Amino acid sequence: MPEMNGRDLANNLLSLYPNLKRLFMSGYTANVIVHHGVLDEGVYFIQKPFSRTDLAAKVREVLDQGPPLL
Repeated sequence: MPEMNGRDLANNLLSLYPNLKRLFMSGYTANVIVHHGVLDEGVYFIQKPFSRTDLAAKVREVLDQGPPLL
């Protein structure tokens, strides 16, 4: 996305859908991401590379957590 990053996109979408669940992916480890303040509370993370099975399991995990989507 040439004009914004994933975090900016998520913030824009949250203004429209406050209960939106967010799953970020990166080649960096989760520890590096968290220590640089990239992940907010309630944001989920999957590290690249991952398989389709890993992605499906993480999406299921995210959907099963927290308040239901409206």
